Amino acid sequence: MGDPCGSSSGSAISVVANMAAVSLGTETDGSILCPSSNNLVVGIKPTVGLTSRAGVIPISPRQDTVGPICRTVANAIYVLDAIVGIDHYDNATIEISQYIPKGGYAQFLKADGLQAKRVGIVRDPFYNFGNDTIATRTVDQHLKTLRKKGTILVDNLKLANLVEISRSSDEETALEAEFKIYINAYLKELVASPVRSLADLIAFKKKNSKLEMLEEYGQDQFVKAEATNGIGIAEKAALANLAKLTREGFVKLMTKNKLDALVTPDSSVSSILAIGGFPGVIVPAGYYSDGVPFGLSFGGLKGSEPKLIEIAYGFEQATKIRKPPKFKF
Repeated sequence: MGDPCGSSSGSAISVVANMAAVSLGTETDGSILCPSSNNLVVGIKPTVGLTSRAGVIPISPRQDTVGPICRTVANAIYVLDAIVGIDHYDNATIEISQYIPKGGYAQFLKADGLQAKRVGIVRDPFYNFGNDTIATRTVDQHLKTLRKKGTILVDNLKLANLVEISRSSDEETALEAEFKIYINAYLKELVASPVRSLADLIAFKKKNSKLEMLEEYGQDQFVKAEATNGIGIAEKAALANLAKLTREGFVKLMTKNKLDALVTPDSSVSSILAIGGFPGVIVPAGYYSDGVPFGLSFGGLKGSEPKLIEIAYGFEQATKIRKPPKFKF
């Protein structure tokens, strides 16, 4: 049995199973990109603040974002055009609205969108498929297709601090404290609810032990978050280090090499994009040897959606990998 992945797996499954034409997912770290990859659909993780999070159960306004999950890049972009913009119930949308292009995003659905784009490749660890020769051949063929369509591939790059990011607990430290702050604020604003705080949620879960919590944060994460006491010394240090890792890692990689996007298999780049609030688009790419689907992720700097859309659409039109699923009874 395959793993649908992520707290927005229902959104991905609904479109892949033709239960819905389009859907929305929410991502703090991987929850749009991962289920889109595992279900062979298109997912867009917008720049944080490009779409309003008003009404969304929060974990961290610093990382939370809302984006479309659809069967095609075009459908996803039409949805994106409908949901971006200023919402005074989410102040982050005011500043980030500067990135919205005049005329919207659909204008970047160009079949020749791969032409002259500079796309970076970090081989280690993103392209480590082990003994899976099918995945290796598939991705190699896709890279050849990108070159054939005029993409300039900047290969064998190194992403500074990648090991430190993967081993660091700073993201978890920051998210735990932020979650308590913002979930408490969210619950207090509800008109009618049996719970008004994170402490109430924990008590409710204990009382109703048979309930299955299918959110990103389960009971153990709730307890850890409840034990925090605001943004203190440890949290400030974690946030500062995350900003440093982003600045000296992904941002430096993109700017130094003048990249339009970084291409990686599946959703393995999600944490890099998450901690910096960066956008990513994932497009169906193929299957591992065990039959599990995967996509190619194209990630970029804040506000780079136009370039990412051109690349993603150009790749989709050049490959047309996605096939409707077969149901087994």
